[in-house]
Amino acid sequence: MRYRDETDFDHQRPLATGILLANVGSPSAPTRRALRPYLKRFLSDPRVIEDQGVLWWCVLNLVILNTRPKRSAELYRKIWLDEGSPLLVHAQAQAKAMGERLRATFGGDLHVELGMAYGEPFIASALERLRRANCRRVLVFPLFPQYSATTTASVFDAVTGIFNRARWVPELRMIGDYHAHPAYIAALAASIREHWAANGEPERLLMSFHGLPLRYFRGGDPYHCQCLATGRLLAAELGLDRDRWFLTFQSRFGREEWMHPYTDKTLAEWGAQKVGRVDVVCPGFSSDCLETLEEIAMENRDTFQQAGGGDYHYIPALNQREDHVAALCQVVEPHLHGWVAEPREAIAARVERAAAHPFNR
Repeated sequence: MRYRDETDFDHQRPLATGILLANVGSPSAPTRRALRPYLKRFLSDPRVIEDQGVLWWCVLNLVILNTRPKRSAELYRKIWLDEGSPLLVHAQAQAKAMGERLRATFGGDLHVELGMAYGEPFIASALERLRRANCRRVLVFPLFPQYSATTTASVFDAVTGIFNRARWVPELRMIGDYHAHPAYIAALAASIREHWAANGEPERLLMSFHGLPLRYFRGGDPYHCQCLATGRLLAAELGLDRDRWFLTFQSRFGREEWMHPYTDKTLAEWGAQKVGRVDVVCPGFSSDCLETLEEIAMENRDTFQQAGGGDYHYIPALNQREDHVAALCQVVEPHLHGWVAEPREAIAARVERAAAHPFNR
């Protein structure tokens, strides 16, 4: 489905407000055939790989797309659910729960749709569904807590690229990040406390974020700084001493230097030091996916334990936890101001949350 022109607009229908939840997406199946077009879309994005010259075209089309899909398909098969890709399953549940919660607060003329940057359902099809629902106001919400040009700005490019060809562009707003939102930090902390209540506490808590090439950070991407802020706020919420929590970066690709310290090398060092137990959480992922379920929960566990480490626990992403959905709705609410009629209770709650925000104390 593609976004189309306004040839069927019904002037008798009331205008509605739409929320586009956006994420990276997944291949349609854990197969080599499905991985090839997915990886081609992903690695052809100039926000992801900035040097899209002739050399990269040759490397991508003649080497990577002829070797990587088979290996990636094997990894996806390890985590694939009966319902499909974990990322898609969790994101769909988030969209459904957020829609129900927001409509209960603001009324029925509010629609939530999920769109993916590189996989189905694509952003264009999600925007088309919002258009058919008569949404002339659209809030774009990239589900990346920390802003990066490789993710958040890529969603912005996709949305504006689609509307570049539209005759009637809706009113647009966009959420840049929510890395320090109190409800997001509280939900992360609650999930960790629950895990510790059931399994005991570790010697060390490792917060692993997706990495970026170091030159992206040096070029002005704020992602690194926002990851550090999230880590500090989460550690403070948990009341952890500085020697009990650590922050690293995972998922390196290619040969160039990425942001330090590296997750896998850190865990290998801890294993060699005979650390008795490590818990790992990934506060940069709104949903579990290949990078958390295979790379962190499986591959890095083996790295740690084969080096001599003890117990290893991965604490799942927030996914569709009730407190996570509530936090995402709290992030959305102030951006809807002037678009929807806000109940008095919601106004009072928002004012109270704003007053309690660490930045306002």
